Amino acid sequence: MSRDTAIFDLIAEEKKRQLEGIELIASENFVSDQVMEAMGSVLTNKYAEGLPGKRYYGGCEVVDKVENLAIERLKKLFNITWANVQPHAGSQANYAVTLACLEPGDKILGFDLSHGGHLTHGSPVNFSGKRFTNFFYGVSKETGYVDYDQMEEIALRENPKLIICGASAYSRDWDYERIRSIADQCGAIILADISHPAGLIAAGLLNDPFDHCHIVTTTTHKTLRGPRGGVIMLRHDFENPWGIKTKKGTVRKMSSLLDSAVFPGSQGGPLEHVIAAKAVAFEEANSEAYKTYMKQVVANAQKMAQAFVDKGYDIISGGTDNHSMLIDLRSKGLTGKDAENALVEADITVNKNMVPFDTESPFVTSGIRIGTAAITTRGIKEGQIDQIVDLIDRVLMNKDNTDELNAVKSDVHALMSNLPLFTW
Repeated sequence: MSRDTAIFDLIAEEKKRQLEGIELIASENFVSDQVMEAMGSVLTNKYAEGLPGKRYYGGCEVVDKVENLAIERLKKLFNITWANVQPHAGSQANYAVTLACLEPGDKILGFDLSHGGHLTHGSPVNFSGKRFTNFFYGVSKETGYVDYDQMEEIALRENPKLIICGASAYSRDWDYERIRSIADQCGAIILADISHPAGLIAAGLLNDPFDHCHIVTTTTHKTLRGPRGGVIMLRHDFENPWGIKTKKGTVRKMSSLLDSAVFPGSQGGPLEHVIAAKAVAFEEANSEAYKTYMKQVVANAQKMAQAFVDKGYDIISGGTDNHSMLIDLRSKGLTGKDAENALVEADITVNKNMVPFDTESPFVTSGIRIGTAAITTRGIKEGQIDQIVDLIDRVLMNKDNTDELNAVKSDVHALMSNLPLFTW
């Protein structure tokens, strides 16, 4: 077979883009060589429907060991008792939870997408919005923090079956204990989607959701710095509150319902090459070096948020507790779309993002979302953050000046081109 130069030339082009540019998308990161090696392994050849020891295909002796190792490493990382590592992505993990816990039309109380939530938390364009009856809490207009009083008022009025906490664009920690007290009053199950702060939680830098939230999901490719994928976790397994029974007449555990919701409920064969890469990432995250990395991610984010504030930018909630920040650009007379497009011209990658109480459409937005996980993986520390914020400000204040954008691009390349993709 001849070399597929068209594809591999494009891969080389993308690697060059990643090496030369400043990657600030909060949901992206760079993986280690061994994570990529595992993903590109012969495990991609193997079909393995079912769970380890309970497969529907022969020849799964080795992949059973791989998947069990991934599960054990994840359990150690978060101090949990059960996990399913098969979901292809975070959305599939959340779908499986709703399949295990809800019937069509049941009520969900989720974090408003326009305030920083996620599509799978009840957005009308997503399965979670199409299959269920959805209500939303948001942030306080005055503080930018989650309005737990509003959450409680809606929960007690509507009695949702599932409350979802977690976000795709929220820079503050969560009060899981308060959420549990609200859920207990209305008999709801809590799903904590920790896809963004998972690595910080694993490192002990943010509140631990597992003792207060019934079910926890996360992606593996953001702060966990693994391959693209998802997992579902329980610290405390429990009998399902709906009395669903096994064939033997005993009440099924939630772990059993979740396993069935992943396969055969929502997926076929698991991606064992990706599961192997997850296992590698979990082992990396169980190290002291990873904890040091996570501390640097937070230090970089807090330094960056303050640098933006010092330049007159409006940071939602005024700062950050995690790896990310949401910047409202209306005070600068800019839209998120304009900012994203101008920054790409200078090889600085962010994403446009709605801000709470936005006046623009999701296709335009009034803000941008920025995260520090990826640049920290490349070795950036606080001493270089002011320079990065200066480069961003130069672009935004000169978005129509081609010469200035090209000059910034040269400065970006000078800063980043000699740094490896993975340094921790």
